[in-house]
Amino acid sequence: MRQDDNHWCELGFAEQATVFKGPTQNARVLSEGWVAAQMFCPNCGADRLRALPNNSPVADFDCATCAEEYEVKATKGRLGRKVVDGAYGAMTARLAARNNPNLVVTAYDGGPSGVSGRVTDLIVVPRYFFVQSII
Repeated sequence: MRQDDNHWCELGFAEQATVFKGPTQNARVLSEGWVAAQMFCPNCGADRLRALPNNSPVADFDCATCAEEYEVKATKGRLGRKVVDGAYGAMTARLAARNNPNLVVTAYDGGPSGVSGRVTDLIVVPRYFFVQSII
């Protein structure tokens, strides 16, 4: 655990059991669960982010206080130069929208099952850094 001001941040995932057969889906579920339980809004400082309904296009969370939206991406091991995303069309449409999301990138260490359960890196990229030419 890491203390930040008066808040404790647990770096481990809340559950270790596999939910899906594939490690990629398990990583998504566990990392989004970690963000829901541990992350505050980087924009306004609200204590928690609110999970959006599953399959929301290019957004996983929003802030109930300031309405900023966040897309979460997780990777096993070290962060690289690229972040793999989903559908190109959905992402470019969101970039053009007024509420394009901020990006939250987490890295986790991987064990024999593919997900060991500990966040090693967290980067938040504000939405205004995303332009069509980098997609």
